[in-house]
Amino acid sequence: MNASSVTDIVLSPLLPLWLVIAFAVVALGLVIYGFIRRAPGTRWRTFTLAALALALANPSLVEERRETLPDVALVLVDRSSSQTVGDRPDQTDAALAQLTERFGRLANLDVRIAEIDPAQAAGESALPGSGTNLFGAIRRALADVPRNAVSGVVLLTDGAIHDVPESAEAIGLDAPIHALITGTRQENDRRLELIDAPRYGIVNQPVTIVFRVHDSAGTGGVVPVTMTTPEGIEVTHGVPVGESYEMRFLPDRAGLLVVRLDVEAREGELTEINNTAVLAINGVREDLKVLLISGEVHTGERVWRNTLKADPAVELVHFTILRPPEKQDGTPIRELSLISFPVRELFEVKLEEFDLIVFDRYRKRGVIPEAYLQNIADYVLEGGAMMVSTGPDFATQLGLHTTVLGELMPALPTGEVVEERFNVLATEDGLRHPITAELVGIQNEVPPWGPWFRQISAEADSGDVLLNGIEDRPLLVVQRMGEGRVAELLSDHLWLWSRGYEGGGPSQELLRRLAHWLMKEPDLEENALSANVIGNQLSVMRQSMEDRSWEVEVTAPSGATETLLLEPGLPGCSSAELAVAEAGLYHISDGELDTVATVGQLNPLEWRDPRASDEALMPVVEASGGRVSWLAYDPLPTVRRVSPDRDLAGTGWIGVVDHGRYIVRGIDTLALLPPWLALLMFVGGLAAAWRAEGR
Repeated sequence: MNASSVTDIVLSPLLPLWLVIAFAVVALGLVIYGFIRRAPGTRWRTFTLAALALALANPSLVEERRETLPDVALVLVDRSSSQTVGDRPDQTDAALAQLTERFGRLANLDVRIAEIDPAQAAGESALPGSGTNLFGAIRRALADVPRNAVSGVVLLTDGAIHDVPESAEAIGLDAPIHALITGTRQENDRRLELIDAPRYGIVNQPVTIVFRVHDSAGTGGVVPVTMTTPEGIEVTHGVPVGESYEMRFLPDRAGLLVVRLDVEAREGELTEINNTAVLAINGVREDLKVLLISGEVHTGERVWRNTLKADPAVELVHFTILRPPEKQDGTPIRELSLISFPVRELFEVKLEEFDLIVFDRYRKRGVIPEAYLQNIADYVLEGGAMMVSTGPDFATQLGLHTTVLGELMPALPTGEVVEERFNVLATEDGLRHPITAELVGIQNEVPPWGPWFRQISAEADSGDVLLNGIEDRPLLVVQRMGEGRVAELLSDHLWLWSRGYEGGGPSQELLRRLAHWLMKEPDLEENALSANVIGNQLSVMRQSMEDRSWEVEVTAPSGATETLLLEPGLPGCSSAELAVAEAGLYHISDGELDTVATVGQLNPLEWRDPRASDEALMPVVEASGGRVSWLAYDPLPTVRRVSPDRDLAGTGWIGVVDHGRYIVRGIDTLALLPPWLALLMFVGGLAAAWRAEGR
């Protein structure tokens, strides 16, 4: 800051200024009248009235001691991803060094240099990969600077900016914006643009991906584009350049499915990064078909039916078999069901349409022949699912365990049915398995659930025992068989929970989670690797049936890898977090399982057209009075301080405004007509006028 002083004469009227002016006008009129009439003493009267008017105006000599305030200039350096192409980093660094030196020569100017890296380019509220928002960065960098203190803004960028305002007024600056463009004109690049990229797809129904290949060389023709499926299968099509093209993908399972499109690179193009487009498609099953077969009538018969009916994702087919068709017991014909049990249709023709078969207290009654039971066993081994909800009949030779289905069951009955009060308890595996781990109260030593009163005693030779009952005997057992899954519930007293007996229990949630695990719901896998992103933190979790640490390898979109150690936390869960900056698809693997996570946009806006251009910036720069220069073709402009009313840029130079701001540190005031002098002049003038008139 520089000190200076300014002296000026100011008026501090003793009366309102309009009264002083009125008095002066009247006095002037009287003086003129006196001169016209040649009245004696007119000159002294003039002197007296002038002295009085001057005294009323109260003139003072004021000296201000001022301290000048520096203006602020901003140099904003674009370090976004597109600025890493070709010679742009070298051009940027060289221009920044020279600008810093030239700005340093200017007095009374504070220069701020802000560099916007890829993590900051999108701005505070935007997702990574959503483009370069330099004008948002300008507002943040100058947020604490008064509008009249901004001297100018210089942008070092390739011109690939995605938040250019519609008008210069929207920027909120009274200063020029200058742009120094890196790169070169007429850069050549081939890129792949997604036009219609579905986010969801129904399993076993094809989805259509629409895209277009752009080539700035304008050569046209047909280029090969390869689609890579999640299984690594590659399909290549010849695609016309510049035209919309469709490729189809068939989701074969539920969950996140990553599809990649690659167009063949061309020699001499700007970058190959935008030759690839990645799609994350969530595979969903349209309807989960469940076949519920109820046998013996019992109090809890409707528990399974009500739970499955309440699930909007489930299409339920329910049959209750009360008696075999050949039984003759004298029941009137009009009281018999007119619909015979469609055994062949269900267990031969349409068996593969079901995602889950539930046997609720079903026992051998000759309704389902052994050949069809073998069909069910094959169905499970090939990827289907079976749930057996047992009752006392299961402990006899009428139980399903005596059929071919018994070979699939993880727990076989001992022949004993125990009827006594007991509490349902979670096992170590039950505390880890997603089916039961999140049931309310399960982490308590004794969960706050109502008691049951009957359990079918069984021995579990395989599978995972999730719940125990009397004397730690298995109550709920699940296991994988071949490509399918099987579960057994060794009690028919689950209905006590649904009725709220002694507080009840989480019956509906347990059955819902159990059914969806059997139908391979990805979120309920007991052995899974998952990842999600919150802010700039990548959170990785490994679900397993043991408490241990895991090492995973994280691969960034650029190909850089990093090892992350997952530490145990909740039972069966190990996790860790990693700060991420790149936008795109991250691959995570522990050597056994793989998963992906998306940071920001899968196909960053930054790379959709990375060619250098001044087209977007030109209107705003010109409206602000600034100048656009290409570093590859023009010498770096010199920097000048200019007045606000002068040209702000010219050939070979750019200007920053000198606002001439200051603050007043002190004021010295000297009255030009002190009261005693004014009184002396007034009285002396009156006396002289009286004497002249007396002569």
